Amino acid sequence: MAHESTGAIYAAAGANLAIAAAKFTGGFLTGSTAMLAEGVHSVVDTLNQILLLIGLKRAGKPADARHPFGYGREVYFYAFVVALMIFLGGGLFAIYEGFERLWHPEPDRDAHLFGYTIPGLWVNLAILGFAIVAEGYSWTVAMKQFWSEKGRHSALRAIRRSKDPSLFTILAEDTAALIGLLIALAGIVLAHVLAMPTLDGAASIGIGLVLVGMAVFLMIETHGLLIGEAADPDLVTAIEEIVRQEPGVMHLNEVLTQHLGPSDILVNVSLDMADDLTAGTVEEIVGRLEAALKARDPDVKRVFIEIQSRVGGSRAAA
Repeated sequence: MAHESTGAIYAAAGANLAIAAAKFTGGFLTGSTAMLAEGVHSVVDTLNQILLLIGLKRAGKPADARHPFGYGREVYFYAFVVALMIFLGGGLFAIYEGFERLWHPEPDRDAHLFGYTIPGLWVNLAILGFAIVAEGYSWTVAMKQFWSEKGRHSALRAIRRSKDPSLFTILAEDTAALIGLLIALAGIVLAHVLAMPTLDGAASIGIGLVLVGMAVFLMIETHGLLIGEAADPDLVTAIEEIVRQEPGVMHLNEVLTQHLGPSDILVNVSLDMADDLTAGTVEEIVGRLEAALKARDPDVKRVFIEIQSRVGGSRAAA
């Protein structure tokens, strides 16, 4: 799934880069704090997508002597950094700028371009309309890929179960961006209609709160992946069934799994075998189990099988 999410990342990066330029232009021409906050938000999102691409590339590095289990968790680290950037670079900045506008309210300025005077409201509305269309396209690409992967689970449940932070991070960013654009649109229009410039600052604070909430959610999700999460419960159940069906296995003591990357699962199985089995037979059983587990899910890259008595005392290891 990780490699499939790069399409959504490229779409989001391209959209955010164009949106950031448009928002900053509108913000500087009209003095809208909400537009400037949204511009910073789009710049942060663009940098975030670059970080995710770096994380995916580094996660694909082969294992070496220093990192014998590979670099799969690189993408988890970069996803956590992305969440932190959303919190600091997007959310807190927007809240700060919003309070500044509340303390020093100023009406939006008209824009002067090529000898023409254009009302600031129309400039901001045009830019927000473009941003909504571009962000909506990026969100649609991310949602299609996410929807194809989520299966029978609800969207929130699928995110909680997902081991690929790159895709659900992009989806979360795009969702927060669309919500932020609607808040900015409402704030700018109401500030003009009601002649209350403070509403523009309030919109900026609202955008910041949305970003902070989304960042905290992403931090929680990526933190669990970073420290090591077990494989999907359905896969663990399948592993248990495969092991129990193998002749010669008297008892399954324990199944431990961990994601070393979005598509890299380590499996450790502890089982008790019949005492009358020869060493050669035990080797054959271990070989069959390893092949069966890897065939069950291609993401299972490493399988370790321990032969232990049912009470936990180790007799041998294979």
